[in-house]
Amino acid sequence: MEQFLQEAKAGSRVLSQLGGREKNALLQEMAEALRANTMSIIEANAKDMRNAELNQLSSALKDRLFLDEGRIEAMATAIEEIAALKEPVGRVLDGWVTDEGLKIEKVSVPIGVIGIIYESRPNVTSDTAALCFKSANVCVLKGGKEAEYSNKSIASVLRSVLRRHQLPEALISLLPDASREGVAQLIKMDKYVDLIVPRGGEGLIRYVSEHASVPVVKHDKGQCHTYIDQDADMDDAVAIALNAKVQRPGVCNAMETLLVDETIASVILPQLKEAFDAEGTELKGCLQTQALIAVNDVSDEDFDTEYLANILNIRVVKGVEGAIEHIVRFGSGHSEAIITQNITTAELFLNSIDAAAVYVNASTRFTDGGAFGFGAEVGISTNKLHARGPMGIEGLTTYKYKIYGSGQVR
Repeated sequence: MEQFLQEAKAGSRVLSQLGGREKNALLQEMAEALRANTMSIIEANAKDMRNAELNQLSSALKDRLFLDEGRIEAMATAIEEIAALKEPVGRVLDGWVTDEGLKIEKVSVPIGVIGIIYESRPNVTSDTAALCFKSANVCVLKGGKEAEYSNKSIASVLRSVLRRHQLPEALISLLPDASREGVAQLIKMDKYVDLIVPRGGEGLIRYVSEHASVPVVKHDKGQCHTYIDQDADMDDAVAIALNAKVQRPGVCNAMETLLVDETIASVILPQLKEAFDAEGTELKGCLQTQALIAVNDVSDEDFDTEYLANILNIRVVKGVEGAIEHIVRFGSGHSEAIITQNITTAELFLNSIDAAAVYVNASTRFTDGGAFGFGAEVGISTNKLHARGPMGIEGLTTYKYKIYGSGQVR
């Protein structure tokens, strides 16, 4: 492990010397290489899908794992979009001259070696590798066992481009020991690793956060809520709530709990039930909800559960203050939404909710690097330092001060 990470650290010095034009050309080649190797990636993914069937993974997890030509094309397009982003390294963020005549520049620089631990989704392999490469960071990738063959195939394609240009393959690498012990070792290697980004289940996030000596940016569970206010447009409310839950239930920005103002509950809940029943959604509700529509019981444990499945909690609340109170108690700091035509209520919600992304009259499903215009993201950070929300290119840089003097002493 130490020798592997020494090579990664040495590679970061090589990568930091590449110019923006050269990195972009290599990223374009990586995108084309993915397209050229589509069938071999699909064959590798088929092995993972067979194992997923044998291991009886949930339909949501299998959806996240599955690759076809369309999804591989989307991966290649994401790399091209990342290549088209403005150069993140070497930007002068600020500059000034001190009283002593020192010229100081605050300049963006790569973080160095970034370990990324993730589950299920093999597209994360190409997305994060491209983001790290664009920002001149070496990435050490540790995907989930369920996507082992897919991740190896994708990484091999990307590394073949590096090899063709006589660049160290360590710039994009998979953790050689993918066991729990390997992860435990990686997250303590602060001599070589500069940042750990865990994204996945609650257990993974907790384990890494509690045991790492390397700095961690958490990409915690998405306990996302949508609140329908008394001043909501009813048609918009039903459409947005439906999209937030059913468009892709197995992702972190999908809604897990729907909050409804008690003054409109008797009107809108029957509409919502009809819409969700048509999508096969399992509904759980509080006593007030159960008095109006037929749903299963809901518990505090349910309100604290990230289902990642087509299951939805519903709670009737006393206005926006009741919604805020619920979200403060159960929210994970990911994405929250209010549906209302009342500007004052909307601003109260926006200012009161402590989350990475807070929406008015839109679905939480937009919390995504691509949707935000970042090309892709390493994940959705629920940290407050140093990156928050979709963690794109800028979140993968830090800064240093360059000071130009002319003989000054202190």
